[in-house]
This record gives sequence, structure tokens and C-alpha cells, in this order.
Amino acid sequence: MRPRLVPLTPDTPWLDADAHAAHAVAESGAHSLIVVPLSLRGAVLGLVSLYRCGAAEPFDEDDVTLAAAAATRAALAIDNARRFEREHVIASTVQRRLLPQAAREQAAVETAHVLLPGRDSGCWYDTIALAGARTALVVGRVEGEGLQTAIVMGQLRTVIQALADLDLEPEEVLARLKDTADRLAEERDSLPPADVLQREPLSAGCLYGVYDPFARTCTVARAGHPAPIVVGPDGRAVPFDVPEGPGLFSDDSALFAPAVVTLDVGSLLAFCTADLLTGDRAAERIAETLSRPGRTLRQAGDDVVYALPADTRAGGAALLLARTGTVSDHKVATWDLSQERRAPATARALVRDRLQEWGLDEDTVEASQLIVSELVTNAVRYGTPPLRLRVLLDSTLTCEVHDGSPASPHLRHARTVDEGGRGLFIVSRLASHWGARHGPDGKVLWTEQDLSGGESERTAALRPA
Repeated sequence: MRPRLVPLTPDTPWLDADAHAAHAVAESGAHSLIVVPLSLRGAVLGLVSLYRCGAAEPFDEDDVTLAAAAATRAALAIDNARRFEREHVIASTVQRRLLPQAAREQAAVETAHVLLPGRDSGCWYDTIALAGARTALVVGRVEGEGLQTAIVMGQLRTVIQALADLDLEPEEVLARLKDTADRLAEERDSLPPADVLQREPLSAGCLYGVYDPFARTCTVARAGHPAPIVVGPDGRAVPFDVPEGPGLFSDDSALFAPAVVTLDVGSLLAFCTADLLTGDRAAERIAETLSRPGRTLRQAGDDVVYALPADTRAGGAALLLARTGTVSDHKVATWDLSQERRAPATARALVRDRLQEWGLDEDTVEASQLIVSELVTNAVRYGTPPLRLRVLLDSTLTCEVHDGSPASPHLRHARTVDEGGRGLFIVSRLASHWGARHGPDGKVLWTEQDLSGGESERTAALRPA
């Protein structure tokens, strides 16, 4: 299709076929028409009609040339807008698919999130259940827009989930996450010079915290990300100074330092991306919003969003809210054991009585006795006092054995003639998950056993009304 210059007279043939157009031409006094196709790379995107009316001079060939040039630029702009919109839709879809698809109920903390859609497709959040009724809270952001930003976000989120399963301290999780980010940056730097990604710098931040309902503490570390906002159950802001660590893709090699805060039951934690903290008194504004009494977490999140400046929502942001709780006394039992040879037998008897009291089936009781016996035996032989045993009943059955030694046992595959070395192998076969975590006062070996549907119903019945 080519541009055309068409004089408009009462005898113009196509006016007879379109009475509405003929009436509009007559009413406006149009006497000259240029029709220009919006075409790009052989495809027609639309059609532009330009009219001269009244006493204006009729169009000439110079006007046709000008209109064609303008139409070419318009077609290019429309095509760019379509491509941008398509990439934005793809990036937003990828981002949504990479984020948690359903709310995850945690043992001792209530959570809710708000994800504001916008240009930024690199925001993410997560809640990860850890052993011992603890919960990891994560918020992060990769700077940039588009599909590649969403892909990097998905890579970092997958890595941090894997690191959380290792039961590491928050500062070590971020240190290892930064190691992964450095490798991703090296891969991007090695791309051919002609690749546009090679010229796009990577920048990201992350906030990672772990809430322990037994100690009622939250341990947090951050990498180039704002610190959390904490509001006590009385509505007052709780000071929480978390040392800032280097960004995930920065050249800074400084160490990450954690901070610990003790929280009353019912405290609110707000993990949010930097876009929510722009403007004067942003943190105070969010704290004041969260201090309103009688609001659910979902309502509190909505209140924070409604109080934001309008330009904040256009860029996109993420907010993760957590209300701290505790574990019911009906669902946990803790015993201090003596560091002596009869401790495994004592542990077996204690566990059997408590699990039968909870109404668990005999197979689960016997498996738990064997697990506890092996863990306590290992602690007696190779650990140091104090020795403590804890069982926790939730959606899974958790057994924990604490001792004062920092040394962790390793899973061995004993030979046929070996008299020992099979303890952790037996534990790994009976438990669905097991691991170890370290602290300043020693280590904890823990196991988790999946419960059947009937046992889960009995677990729910143990919850106090």
C-alpha cells in the first residue's frame, strides 16, 4: 500500500457507498484527503486519514511526502509499544509463576504479602518453614525491568530456598547467596560484546530473617536492602538496627553481620522493598499504619498500600508482613537428660508416653523411639552437656536433640562387618527430613516425620480453643 492524495468532490465515487462518511465530509467542508498506511517491515498496522477543510489550501505532493514520513515514525512507535507491552506481560507472568502460588501456613507465625504490579519485575518474597517451628522470612529485589530481570529474580529465589534448607544462619545464607550472584555476574560478563545483556549491570538486594517461637527472637541480616520495620503488640515501634551488608552484585567483599531482636507475642514485622520507603518519614508512616488496632494482616497490608504516594505504585514493590506467635504447650514437650549411658532408654520411654498421649499410631511411635535413641546415643558418646530432648507436633512430628558440642556427625555407610556407624543411616531412613543447626551453645540434631491424614486431624484437635 502506498500513500494517496484524493480530491474530495460531490462526484467522488466512494462517498455514495458510505452515507455516514459522505455526511461527515459535507458537514466539515473537507475538500482534500491524504490516506497513508501505517506499515512496518511489510505489515500494515493501520491507516491514517488526513483532511483539509474550509478555506485551507488543498494538499499537494509535498504534504504527501511529509505525511508518509510521519506515518513511518508513528508505525515504528506503535511497534515498539507493542513489543514493550508484550515483554512486560511475559516478564510479569514469569514473575508471578516464580513466586509462591498459595499461602503457606506456618507453625508459629502468621504471614501476609502484598505484591504491587508495575514496571519492576524483580521483586520477590518468601516464607520458608524451618525445623523446630521456625520460619524464614525473605524479601528481595533485582533492579531493572523485563524478562531477564524476572529470570535473575527466579534464580536468586531458588538459591535462597536451597540455602534455607541447609539450616544456616542468616548471615551465612546471604554470604553464599552473594557467591552465587557473583558467579551469575561473571557469566553475564563473559557474553559476546554484541549481546545487549553484557552492557546491562546487575544489582540486587535481599533481606533474610528467621523467627524462633521458643526463644521469641528474630535474627535478621541484609544485603543492600532496607532493614525491617517492627511494631510491638502495644502499637509502639520497636528499634531494630540491622547492619547493612553489601549488595548481592556489588564488588564490596565486606562480611554480613546479623542482628537479633526479642519480640513479644503479637508483634508485627514488615519486610518491604526500597520503593515503599521513599519520601519523608516513610518508615514512620508504615509503622503508624501497622499500629492500628483490630486489623488483620491483609487489612494492614492494604492500609500500607493506600497510604503510599501514587508514583510508588507505578514502579512495583513487595511487602511481607508477619505477626509473631508461639507454640502451644499441648504440642511440645522438652526434657533435660543426663549425660550417661541410660539416657537413650530414658528418652525412648519419655517419647513413647508423650506420643501415645497425643494419639499417634504405633508405627510412628516405634519409629520415633528408634530415632530418638540413635540421636541421644550419639550425643552421649560424642557430645558434651547439657543434653536436651524436644518433640514437637504440628503438620509433621519433629524430634530435636541438643548437646554442647559444636561437632556435627556425618552420615556413614557402614560395611557388613562394622559393629557401629549405622545410627544416622537408620535415622535418614525413618525420617522424611533430618539435619543439624549450630548455635553459640552447641548444636541441634533434628528430624521430621510426615504424618498421615488421620494423625494430622488429631494434631488439629490438640490445638487449644
